[in-house]
Amino acid sequence: MKRLFISIQAAVDAGKTILDIYHTDFTVSLKDDNSPLTLADQRAHKIIVRYLKPLDIPILSEEGRNIRFCERKDWEQLWIVDPLDGTREFINRNGEFTVNIALTENGKPLSGVVYLPVKNRLYFADHRIGAYRLENAITILRRQKKTNDPPIDLKNIIDKSNKLPVHAPENKAFTIVGSRSHPSPELDAFVEKMRREHDTVKFISAGSSLKFCLVAEGRADIYPRFGPTMEWDTAAGQAIAENAGIRVLDYQTGLPLLYNKENLLNPWFMVKP
Repeated sequence: MKRLFISIQAAVDAGKTILDIYHTDFTVSLKDDNSPLTLADQRAHKIIVRYLKPLDIPILSEEGRNIRFCERKDWEQLWIVDPLDGTREFINRNGEFTVNIALTENGKPLSGVVYLPVKNRLYFADHRIGAYRLENAITILRRQKKTNDPPIDLKNIIDKSNKLPVHAPENKAFTIVGSRSHPSPELDAFVEKMRREHDTVKFISAGSSLKFCLVAEGRADIYPRFGPTMEWDTAAGQAIAENAGIRVLDYQTGLPLLYNKENLLNPWFMVKP
């Protein structure tokens, strides 16, 4: 469990740096694939690597994506990291961006951390303890620096967290969560299909891996993804969802998404109970 606690510390520390930059007049550059890049992505990446590197487990990150498959194919365990998931949401200043850190083994997520800096909300999960949501994460993690209390550990964090799912009210509308920045005709068609099958349908637009967390905590019933995502976009969210009893399934095969593939592009998928 030490690794989960360190990944929590890494995500929250990176999130604080991201938030510091968020409140400045930051500039935006473009990567080789024309996706946006900011100083926040780069600084968060360095912070996370500093935390994780002493654990001696390889790291696959969006900001270090050019590791050849011949080098990583024999990695049984690896960290999969997106230091700033939802860069477009960051640029648009809507707050729906996250820090994602997952530990995978033989292609399957073992544990994951998703941190939402603007809300100071932390989601974390491990296959041995389940999935949790923690509010006011920075204050709780840094409490021992201002008091004589013992240092915070994972047990303290769990004790202050809500276990997922948080039960939704009965008779609520069937709720679909979808991408804010990447709509598609397939998503529109899916929503229309659900409207024909359910009395009342609600649609929530959200950015980043927050969509996984909304299903995991019970605020949404399903997250369909009909568009491209990369492994670092989904690994941490999948860990949160699966440990809350939610499935993350390849749209074509119905099998769970797997990681450290030769092609790091994910297939279309569904997140649902």
